[in-house]
Amino acid sequence: MFVKRMKAEYMIRQDSDEYILQLIREDNQLDKGFRKLMDKYQERLYWHIRKMMGNHEDANDVLQNTFIKVYRYLDNFKGKSGLYTWIYRIATNESINLLRQNQQVVGEDIEGVYEQLSNSRAEENRYSGDEIVRRLDAAVSRLPEKQKMVFQLRYFDELPYNEISQMLNTSVGGLKALYHHAVKKVESYVLDTSQGI
Repeated sequence: MFVKRMKAEYMIRQDSDEYILQLIREDNQLDKGFRKLMDKYQERLYWHIRKMMGNHEDANDVLQNTFIKVYRYLDNFKGKSGLYTWIYRIATNESINLLRQNQQVVGEDIEGVYEQLSNSRAEENRYSGDEIVRRLDAAVSRLPEKQKMVFQLRYFDELPYNEISQMLNTSVGGLKALYHHAVKKVESYVLDTSQGI
């Protein structure tokens, strides 16, 4: 009996979500489990947030807020979606909230904030000489908010539609339509700007 239980425990990979959640749910292992969760997802989340925020400082703030909320609401996670999907949704919502806060502080519409974001990325990319990345960033920054979100989740993060659907509470069919329209707009912008070069 003991050998079977030990074998079953070893079959759970030590970096799997199941193992991390098991640690978190044990009173004396919460900190260890949460550190493992952060180690596993921190970098991936950072780059998702950074694409939305456009700068390191805001991305770092959103990442910290995300992990604070994850820690605070871990008891509410019921496993209806994947752990990463749940955390990703929190990170996405925190990013949108900060973008909206910045919009109110600056007094611009959200499109103005995205334009500033595109310009700051253009400055960063100017030094790397990566013209295609600059044009892609500029094209994505001009998309309507929901199309931009779907495009980033699908194109950059390569998430399946069913996960995006859970994150954004939108039907898979609706997401496919949003993504299709976003791709067409991005292609059109990139092609138009490449003709001037």
